[in-house]
Amino acid sequence: MIISISLLRNIGQFDSASGSSNIPLARFTLVYAENGRGKTTLAAVLRSLATGDPIPISERRRLAAQHPPHIVLDCSGGPPAAIFQNNTWNRTLSNMVMFDDVFVDQNVCSGLDVVAEHRQNLHGLILGAQGVSLNQNLQQLVARIEAHNAALRTKEGVIPRSEQGTLSIDEFCALPARADIDEAIQAAERNLAAANEQDLVHATPTFDILNLPQLNLAEIESILQQDLLTLDSVAATSVPTHLATLGEGAESWVAEGMAQVLRAQTAHQPASCPFCVQSLAGSPIINHYRSYFSDAYAELKNSISTIISAIDLNHGGDLPAAFERAIRVAVERKQFWSRFCDTPQVVLDTAAITRDWRMARDAVRSALNTKNATPLEPVSLSTDAQAAIATYEAHRQSITILNNQLQEANTAIAVTKEQAISGNPAALVSDVNRLRAVKARHTPELSPLCNDYLAEKASKATTEQQRDQAKAALAQYRITAFPGYQTAINLYLERFNAGFRLDHVAAVDSRSGPTCTYNVVINNTPVPVAGGTPQPGEPSFRSILSAGDRNTLALAFFFASLDQDPGLENKVVVIDDPISSLDDHRTLTTVQELRRLSQRVSQIVVLSHNKSFLCRIWETTAPTLRAALEVVRDTAGSTIRSWAVDQDSITENDRRHTMLRTYLINGHSNNREVACAIRPLLEAFFRVAYPEHFPPGTLLGHFRGICEQRLGTAQQILNNLDTQEIRDLVEYANRFHHDTNPAWETERINDGELRGFVERAMRFARR
Repeated sequence: MIISISLLRNIGQFDSASGSSNIPLARFTLVYAENGRGKTTLAAVLRSLATGDPIPISERRRLAAQHPPHIVLDCSGGPPAAIFQNNTWNRTLSNMVMFDDVFVDQNVCSGLDVVAEHRQNLHGLILGAQGVSLNQNLQQLVARIEAHNAALRTKEGVIPRSEQGTLSIDEFCALPARADIDEAIQAAERNLAAANEQDLVHATPTFDILNLPQLNLAEIESILQQDLLTLDSVAATSVPTHLATLGEGAESWVAEGMAQVLRAQTAHQPASCPFCVQSLAGSPIINHYRSYFSDAYAELKNSISTIISAIDLNHGGDLPAAFERAIRVAVERKQFWSRFCDTPQVVLDTAAITRDWRMARDAVRSALNTKNATPLEPVSLSTDAQAAIATYEAHRQSITILNNQLQEANTAIAVTKEQAISGNPAALVSDVNRLRAVKARHTPELSPLCNDYLAEKASKATTEQQRDQAKAALAQYRITAFPGYQTAINLYLERFNAGFRLDHVAAVDSRSGPTCTYNVVINNTPVPVAGGTPQPGEPSFRSILSAGDRNTLALAFFFASLDQDPGLENKVVVIDDPISSLDDHRTLTTVQELRRLSQRVSQIVVLSHNKSFLCRIWETTAPTLRAALEVVRDTAGSTIRSWAVDQDSITENDRRHTMLRTYLINGHSNNREVACAIRPLLEAFFRVAYPEHFPPGTLLGHFRGICEQRLGTAQQILNNLDTQEIRDLVEYANRFHHDTNPAWETERINDGELRGFVERAMRFARR
């Protein structure tokens, strides 16, 4: 609670007000001030103390003051006292709530208008402390989501849009990594290329088998080493000896000759020498020749000739050139098909291959020629020949491996051809772009950025889940809070005899936050207060409520919000000018509600420029619970001092009674003032005693005439003696009244006469 106002310096009308530091505030404290003295400034100071906001004070800095505002308020929670200095409070009084122009402007209306901000603030007012806590939690989560969104926009901004293709940022960052991404991109790009050139793909042949014929070394060596095992030893010895004497090529020459002899014998002709036509019957060597050059010999010679022919057929002529052409074709097809699928490298030194091929072939041919010249002589391949054949065989092995690879490529080419025919270029373009995006997403440069974005997105999802839970909790709380608040408001409006009520007080969620809508019901006709600009000519808040009605509604809102506060007993309630624009009957209700409220709170402070209103509160409050201050002029500014409410509570009629009683006892310094008081004293008495016959505005002479006319009738007002007494008293009092005696100010006064009429008037007014 607020204990005392110790110092108000350099703010509003207060230059340096410290006189109230020794005036203790009570549980029910009244503050009176004339307009312009500083009441609103004092209310602003208290609002700033409650919220900690320095603006209400700084904007009221005393004009022309050399120093900033300095305020000291002794209040609970100390020591130290609550001090405002250097534009800040050292502590606040957070359990203080206020009703003032700011409350109305924030929660009810600004002038004639209700805008979205009013309805949003009213939503918080209705919720009360618990609901506000729930709503604050919700709004904090909403703000966190906005912060997440801002962070996501920032994190998205550093991820190059060019890398995302047609994907959204969420789709891009969510792309999973692939270990085979490069291979997948290559395959997709090839499929796309094949689909774009499907006619050419369909028409281009696959790889042909490359042919590098075999040199059967085992067969060749078998022929070269072959002889005739059936040849007798004499023939085997004597014939070669004899052939050696005949010179080079003798064996072939003799073999041909023996072929002629054998043919003659087959034809049953006498055997004779083909050269000298002499009979061979007596030749000592002919039988050896016949044995040497038998069918086996002929078969051997044929085998040699056959393998030589095979060598010439498979390894001679244009075959090397054809092989080179086949290699060139394979290279060309490799260049084409490598755009669409995996193909083996075709990197061959065809010149070296054909060279080594010829060397091997010629070495074999040479050995076979030697064998052919001496069929019965075993022939061995030279070391160079064997090396040449081995080199060639190595080339053949390489070609065999290449052929296997080409066959595998042909299988892939067949798949490529099939896919090219059925492929959709647009879909394939999408596949390629997505795979490229996958690769870009997981580069060392972008991966941390995307992971950061995803982490922020996950945090946002968590916050959104918390927001949904908070929204559900708030909605559940609203189910009871808003109907209860509507009931409380209408109760206060009924007490204030407002002539209107509220219905459909409801919470509405909007983009700018929760808000409150309601209907003002007049003559059973609801007028919605739900935002938006009313149509011209249509009833609206600004047209259906007077200034008094608006202030009544604001008071009802305030009192109803206090009813919803579970911590009300610890609250300090400050109310500034609650009866502005209120009728008398509402003023009385306000007094009654404030009196009831004072029993439920820690402290209540009421500020007003209406003395009679404050005096009513004072008269009905226990002396031990009340205190009163007034803001008064102090040279060029204002100060605060104790207020003697009892003196200001005395009415003019009470003052006249006191003056006349004092005159009768002690005399009076101004007998004319005493004489002038007789007539108002009688008028006040008759207005209370006979209100139906003496309404406001009635003259005493007219009332006396009515009393005289009704003497002795059923409508008699006063008896004869009282009527005569009135005549005498009025006749005397009129001598000192400006309406009945223009010279009333100079009328002579006799003290004895005056005393007698004062006694008679006082006696008559006591009846």
